[in-house]
Amino acid sequence: MTNIRDIARMANVSVTTVSRVINKHPYVSEEKREAVLKVMEEADYQVNLTAVHLSQGKSHLIGVVVPFANHPYFGLLIEGIAKKAVESNYHFVLIQTNYDKEREQEALNMLKHKQVDGLIICSRILELGTITEYRQYGKIVVCENADGNNAIDSVYVDHYQSFLSALEYLYEKGYRNIGYSIGRDTGSNSYFRQQAYRDFLKQKEIPYHESFVFTENYNLEDGQKVVDLILQLSVKPDALLVTSDVVAAGIITACNHTNLRVPEDLAVIGFDDQPIAKMMGITTFEMPIVTMGERLFQQVIGTTSASHQQLNVTLIERNTV
Repeated sequence: MTNIRDIARMANVSVTTVSRVINKHPYVSEEKREAVLKVMEEADYQVNLTAVHLSQGKSHLIGVVVPFANHPYFGLLIEGIAKKAVESNYHFVLIQTNYDKEREQEALNMLKHKQVDGLIICSRILELGTITEYRQYGKIVVCENADGNNAIDSVYVDHYQSFLSALEYLYEKGYRNIGYSIGRDTGSNSYFRQQAYRDFLKQKEIPYHESFVFTENYNLEDGQKVVDLILQLSVKPDALLVTSDVVAAGIITACNHTNLRVPEDLAVIGFDDQPIAKMMGITTFEMPIVTMGERLFQQVIGTTSASHQQLNVTLIERNTV
């Protein structure tokens, strides 16, 4: 097989010149560059991109950590990331973790061993302190409020304020037995939502009902699980905040098969404003998820000077409240 020394000999240039051409070094005359490229084409010489990336100290590859690749929310984040990756001539590798600490650790080790130039962590289970320790190996951006952490960049929405706004909206509409449905009950975003909920109840002097909080709901079919639990309660919620439009759609569909009417018996507010919310007329909070993905990618490759970016959410009123 033809190697770099063969190319240098056939083009009558030094090995250093060939190396500079391959690495697109600017200090090569046009005559020598053309001569090297012509020989490379005639010899069908294939550049070892791994070696090139090692010499440059960059792989042009970004790791994207998601718990579930098939979840609509993370799908939209990936869409935004992919759009900017193409525009910037980067590639990305998707690392699905299922909220497994070992899988997240593997992603951090990829950064440490220079297999990727940076990491976008869309949702995590590892402590933020553990992740911060790996910042010395490359850029890390998280999709949560990490303002105040000088090592980790972040792009986020204010989950505390958006949750509080949704609760206030329902309260103004006359609802008092308000509950909420969420995915996992751990993590930064879940913490802020829970804090907003407890602060709201305290402010309005409304008692806290543990049975009004429904956890581990991610998919359409989980809506049936929520409704089944509601039907077993002696005191039922009259309104639900649901942190996923897909789950909200599942709850509404399940209600249609029971004696629970939406919104007369149970008001429902979703989050994200995904297509299913538009199709089913679900009142929801629009989150700019694709834009968030774009900003996450711009942060990780350093094309924006901001370390922390907060995006706004907007209430979309439809038929379920």
